[in-house]
Amino acid sequence: MSEATPGKLVGAVVSGFKVVRHLARARGGMGVNQIARETDINPSTCFNILKTLVHERVVTFDPARKTYAIGLGFVEIAKGSLEKASFARLARPHLDAIATSFNVTVTAWQRTGDDRMVLVERADNDAATRVHMNLGQRLPLLIGAFGRCMAVYDPRPEAELREAFSTLRWQDPPSFEAWLQEVQAAQRMGYAIDADRYVRGVTTVASPVLEAEKRPVMAISAVGFSAQFTPVSLTGLAAAVKECADALSLAIAGEAPPVQQRIA
Repeated sequence: MSEATPGKLVGAVVSGFKVVRHLARARGGMGVNQIARETDINPSTCFNILKTLVHERVVTFDPARKTYAIGLGFVEIAKGSLEKASFARLARPHLDAIATSFNVTVTAWQRTGDDRMVLVERADNDAATRVHMNLGQRLPLLIGAFGRCMAVYDPRPEAELREAFSTLRWQDPPSFEAWLQEVQAAQRMGYAIDADRYVRGVTTVASPVLEAEKRPVMAISAVGFSAQFTPVSLTGLAAAVKECADALSLAIAGEAPPVQQRIA
């Protein structure tokens, strides 16, 4: 029998792929009844499919909103056949979900060379006024929130880091000593925050994406206007960004994200 013209199809598998494809096209999370209605699947069957997909990390469940969204499980499945920038594109549903939930612009930056990061993916929000960044934009490796994350893993001695830091251009530059303390905080927390330093009035949260060799190859970053955040919302945003970056690390490296190691 030809694989192109199969005989009897397995209904549960067909329905499962129908749900996954539907969620991949959705903007943000969806409830089980909406998914069942729009895919023409029995609600009870749809619920069981979703429960299984959540268990396999193909779909994520938000218990607060009772909604489902596409997960990063397929990224892990596809590991080895994709360039790292493609991982960011497959993570787009997660970027969209964060952008929608927190009214921020969420970006994926890929390391290029020894001293630059390039913007390879972006998810916008629906706010009338929002931060916009162009795909392909390049920034210095150590600038802003993602720069603190990259510095956690930088093997250069402190004197060389100080020299590299002196070339960065900030609107309100921190001292090197303050920046180094924030790098050490990023080591402990797994994410970094830049509030009004790189650009006044703008706050950015970033978390690193690590490959198998325990090197940071990408960063997930969320950016919004500083006035829109409260301490609680900023903490929630940081947790969401770190969760997304950790999931990408797992997909790329094929193992749990390692403990950060950095300069003393």
